[in-house]
Amino acid sequence: MDVFTPEDNALIDKEFEELRLASLKRCADQSEYEMVLKAFEFARSAHNGVRRRSGEPYIIHPICVAKIVVQEIGLGYKSIVSALIHDVIEDTEYNIEDIQRLFGAKIASLVDGLTKIKSVFDSSTTGQAENFKRIILTLNDDVRVILIKLADRLHNMRTIDSMPQLKKDKILSETMYIFIPLAHRLGLYSIKSEMEDIWLKHSFPNEYDEIQARIAKTVAERGFAIDQFIEPIAESLHQDNYEFTITKRTKTPYSIWRKMIEKHITFDEVYDLFAVRIVFEPKPNQPERVQCWHIYSLITENYLSKTDRIRDWVSTPKANGYEALHCTVLGKQGNWIEVQIRSKRMDDVAERGIAAHWAYKGVKLSESELENWLNRVREVLENPDVNALTFLDNFHKELFSKEIFAFTPKGDSISLPKGATALDFAYAIHSEIGNKAIAAKVNYKLFPLSYQIRNGDQIEIITAESQKPQREWLDFVKTPKARFHIMDVLNAEGKALIKEGQNKLNAKLNELNIASDPAIYKKLLDIYKQKNKDELFYRIGASTIDISDLKEKLDSYKDKSKSFFKKKNKVEDFLLEENPMDKTLTYVIASCCSPIPGDPVIGFQDDNGKVIVHKKDCPKAIALASSVAEKIVKVKWAVHTSLSFLARVIMKGLDRKGILNEITQIIAKVMNINIRKVVINTHDNIFEGCIDLDVHNKDDLDKLIKELSMVQGIESVLRNDIKEDVINEN
Repeated sequence: MDVFTPEDNALIDKEFEELRLASLKRCADQSEYEMVLKAFEFARSAHNGVRRRSGEPYIIHPICVAKIVVQEIGLGYKSIVSALIHDVIEDTEYNIEDIQRLFGAKIASLVDGLTKIKSVFDSSTTGQAENFKRIILTLNDDVRVILIKLADRLHNMRTIDSMPQLKKDKILSETMYIFIPLAHRLGLYSIKSEMEDIWLKHSFPNEYDEIQARIAKTVAERGFAIDQFIEPIAESLHQDNYEFTITKRTKTPYSIWRKMIEKHITFDEVYDLFAVRIVFEPKPNQPERVQCWHIYSLITENYLSKTDRIRDWVSTPKANGYEALHCTVLGKQGNWIEVQIRSKRMDDVAERGIAAHWAYKGVKLSESELENWLNRVREVLENPDVNALTFLDNFHKELFSKEIFAFTPKGDSISLPKGATALDFAYAIHSEIGNKAIAAKVNYKLFPLSYQIRNGDQIEIITAESQKPQREWLDFVKTPKARFHIMDVLNAEGKALIKEGQNKLNAKLNELNIASDPAIYKKLLDIYKQKNKDELFYRIGASTIDISDLKEKLDSYKDKSKSFFKKKNKVEDFLLEENPMDKTLTYVIASCCSPIPGDPVIGFQDDNGKVIVHKKDCPKAIALASSVAEKIVKVKWAVHTSLSFLARVIMKGLDRKGILNEITQIIAKVMNINIRKVVINTHDNIFEGCIDLDVHNKDDLDKLIKELSMVQGIESVLRNDIKEDVINEN
C-alpha cells in the first residue's frame, strides 16, 4: 500500500527521471538498464512510507547517492543498482540472500560491504576503530564499495542541516579525518572539495560566509581581467587547430581558509586565488605529454612564466593517478595566475579519480602508483595483531601524505610519502632489506638510515647480516609498512620479556604467599600505572619496574578500584562554566589547540568523567571523533568574564618609532587585557611580532585584533595557535 502523498510521489519520480537518463548513457545494453529499473522499483517498495529526518521520502536518499555514483564518479550499472538498494538490508526485513537471488552475487557482495560500513559508522561502541579497520578490508575485494560509500557520505553532508548537533559533530569529524583524505587518495577531486567546503560551512560558519563574500567581491572586480587574460591564449590555440575549453576557477572557500591558517596570512595575501584550466582534445599520433608542453610554450609566448612554480605531473603523475601540467604566469595587470593544462582524458581522471581509469582501458594509465598505495594498505591489513587505533592513525597519515619519488640503483621508481626516510625506502623494497639495513648511499654519498628522502634521489641500501631492527627506528620511520615490520620483530622480542616478567612477578607473589588472581593484578596495574598485564610483565622483564619493594607498595595501597575502574556515566550536555556547582563534573582545556570561550568546540569524556575541550578543527579532536565517537560530549560555553585564557596574536608591518608603545597601550588600556609575553623582531624596516595574552573570551580577542589592525603601519594581525613558535627569540 502506498502511504506517500501525490506530491511525495511526484518528487520521487522527478529525482528518478534524472537518474534514469544518466543511467541510459552508462548501461551497455537493455538488460543492464532493466536491472537499474528493477532496483529502483524494489527500493521504492522496500522503503515505502519511510521518511528521513528532514521529512522527505527516504527513497530520495538512495536515488541521490546513485546519481552521484553515475554522474560525478562515473561508475557503471552494478554500482548504480548497489547504490539504489544499499540501505535495504539495514532498514528492512530483506537479507543478503534475497539480494543475491534478485540481483546476482556481485551486486549482493557490494551491498553487503556497504551494509557493514554503515553499521560501523552508525555504531557508538568502543569498537568503532576496530570495525573501521575491518571495513577497509573491502579494499581487498572491490574498491567500488568505498566509492559508493563516498557518494553516500557526500549526500549525507549535503543534507546535514536536518541532523541533531551531536550527530553533526560525529559526521563532520569522520568526514574530515577519513572520507576527505580517502577521496583525495582515490582522485575524486570534486567530491573532496565539496565535502571540505561543507565541513567549513558547518564548523566555522562565520569564516565561511566571510570568505564566500570576499570571493564574490573579488570575482566581480577581477572577472573581466581574467577574461582578457584568456583571450590571447585562446587565439593561439585556435591558430594551432586545437579543440579545447578554457574555464576560470577560484580557489574553494576551504582551500583559502586552510591557506590563511597555515601561512598566517589574510585573504588579500592569497595571491593564487584564480586559476585557468585548459582542457584539450589531443591530436592523433603525438603523445599527450608533448602536447601539454607545446601548449605551455604557446602560453609563454604571451606571458612571463614563474619557472619555480611549474608542476610537471604529466611526466610523473601523482599516486592517485592525477596528471596535468601546472604553470604560474604574470598577467598584464601584474597578477600571478595559475594555468592548468590537461587533455580530456587527464581531466576525466582528475575529476572522477580511480573510476575514470575503467573508461580508458585502451590507454596506458598511471594505475601502478595507485595500486602500490592499495598494496601498502593491504600489507598492513594482513597483520591480524595490529592495534585498531594505531591502524586508524597510520591509515589517516597514509591518506594525507604527499608523494615523492626515489630510485633504486637500477632506475626503478618507488613512491613514498613526503618526509619518508632511507629506512622507509629499504622496507619499501623488501622487509628483509629493511630489517638488515645499516646505512644508505644517496646519490653515491653515505647517509644514516634517518636521512629524509628528497624527490629524485637515487638510493642504495647497505645491509649487514648481524643487523636487526632497533626500537629507536620507530622515532623516524614514516610508512605503516616499515613501522609494522619493525614492531613485528620487536614484539617477538617483547613476548620473551613478557614471559620473563610474568615469571618474576609470580615468583615474588609466591614468596609473599599472595595468590596470582585477577584482583591482585588490578591492584598492581593501579600501583604501577600500567594499562594492561602485558605492559606490566614487559616492564618487569625489562627491569624498568623494580618489584623488590612489592610488599611495602601493597601494604600502603588504598583500594581505588571503585573510582579507578568504574565506567562513568556519559555526560550528554556540558556547560563550560567559570565556577561549576558540581565539582565532580570538571573540564580541561586541551593544550594542543588552547580554545577560548566563544571558539567552536567539541568535548570528549575520559574514563574518570573529566571532559577535555578541543577546538572543532583541532587535528587531535577530529581524530578522536573518528575513532572514539562514543566519547563525544556536547559542550557549550557559559559567559566568561573573570576567568582568563591564554591566546596569541601575530603581527606584521612597517617599523616606526613608538609603534610598540602604541600597541601595548591599546592592549592595556583600551581592551583591559593582560599581556603575558611580547616578542618583536625587526629587520630592514619590517617588524614581526608575537604577543601572548590573557583574555576572557573570543569576543574580547576579536575586538583587540580589530583595534590593532587600525594602528598605522600594521599590515596584518592574526590569531595563532599557542603551540607554534612563530617568532624565534634571539
